[in-house]
Amino acid sequence: MRGLKVILLLLYIGAVTLGGCRKAEAGALRIAVLPILDALPLYVAKAEGYFAAHGIKVELIPAASAAERDQLLQAGQIDGFITDLVALALYNRESPQVVAVRYAMVPTADFPQFRILAAAQSGITTVEGLRGVPIGVSEGTVVEYVTHRLLEAEGLPGEAVVTLAVPKIADRMALLGAGELNAATLPEPLASLAMQQGAVVITDDTRHPEISCSVYAFRKIVYAQQPRTVRAFLAAIDQASAAINADKNRWNALLTEKGLVPAPLLGAYTLPDYPDAAIPTEAQFADAVTWLQATGRLTQAPAYRDSVVEVDSRR
Repeated sequence: MRGLKVILLLLYIGAVTLGGCRKAEAGALRIAVLPILDALPLYVAKAEGYFAAHGIKVELIPAASAAERDQLLQAGQIDGFITDLVALALYNRESPQVVAVRYAMVPTADFPQFRILAAAQSGITTVEGLRGVPIGVSEGTVVEYVTHRLLEAEGLPGEAVVTLAVPKIADRMALLGAGELNAATLPEPLASLAMQQGAVVITDDTRHPEISCSVYAFRKIVYAQQPRTVRAFLAAIDQASAAINADKNRWNALLTEKGLVPAPLLGAYTLPDYPDAAIPTEAQFADAVTWLQATGRLTQAPAYRDSVVEVDSRR
């Protein structure tokens, strides 16, 4: 009897494990979506029928946070998602698990992706004014990486850059607005909202666009098994990005419905230019890896060729 119980327990564990790793359906993708502006092309491609026109089914799975998205990824419940190069390197720290296939968002001369802001009450107006001043960030993430690299690029030595862990963006904004935090790094469009409420821009990544980006990424096994589906997905994303860039005032209903732009900014915030088909460079990926190694968060360096793949969506 005891042996039978052990066998049943093992069968149960096996069923749970296999159930957690959903087998990808041919021609279908499940994409995790955070409430970020980078995701607008996904919603446009779905709403305008671009995915269907390219012969694929795409289910968008809402994730409230990066932590929730990563839980879905670890459970095998999603096939793809939007992420960044710091997270990509960490996903692949032991072996290639995830592959980036396209930029999702990049800063341009007119549209930053991240801004370093000072509280209105702080009196700080320059990069030098941030020397030794704790800057609110989410530790071990692209936000902390961008903070260090931006300030170093603007002439502040690394040892003069001090960060303070404030993981939740809402907390960072509230503390900055109240003057309890003298400086913080925020993504757009929340940085614009903080500016509307009085925060002062110290610097942003429009001056150093190579530092920031987000990417579309897939589980490596999904990309290997469904290359045509991934190509069709990217073709639909390219179509959606072109449609957004051609008429930026057309998508207010989607922005409101999906909560991608704060209500106080609706009608006043200009959407960024979504990128053409391109991938991060080897130098960009290597710099994110170098930073992670310097901070002790990564020992073995993942290979660029295992982590970033150029996909021709026209095929």
